[in-house]
Amino acid sequence: MMSYPVLYRKRIIPNECVLLKKDRILQCDDNTIVTAWEAIHPRSDLSHGYSCYYLKRGYKVSKFYRADSSLMYWYCDIVDYQKGPEENSILTLDLLADVVIYPDGKIRIVDLDELADAFEQKLIDEHQMKKALNSLGDLMDAIYENSISALEAPIIKALSANQ
Repeated sequence: MMSYPVLYRKRIIPNECVLLKKDRILQCDDNTIVTAWEAIHPRSDLSHGYSCYYLKRGYKVSKFYRADSSLMYWYCDIVDYQKGPEENSILTLDLLADVVIYPDGKIRIVDLDELADAFEQKLIDEHQMKKALNSLGDLMDAIYENSISALEAPIIKALSANQ
């Protein structure tokens, strides 16, 4: 039986690294990891969700749900996957740029100002800036080509397999 990796999330702004010890891995292969999670810092509007880590594409697509299990939105993080601090672990470095897709189809690209600030403050290097912009472009192409349906397909498949 394959052992699932241990997952970490590292942010640049604010500077923090968190072990995602409560995340449950529902599916894992060379291309994707699908997780179910409870909010680390629960809020009145955010309770839980599911994420698909696209390991070779530089982004993570998450479905955010309210406490009543209604969909808030899809939240897509632009990330860099790195070897984590321990054996069989993955560190997901948040490269700041994000895409939010609302249930009505509205799309917002957010936090590009933070990406620019991080580069200016030398918190990320030129390679990471290029990676972030290329991954953002690839993600937007995927969204415009198939809407969110193709990107959320691994989540739906993992959920049906785990019922």
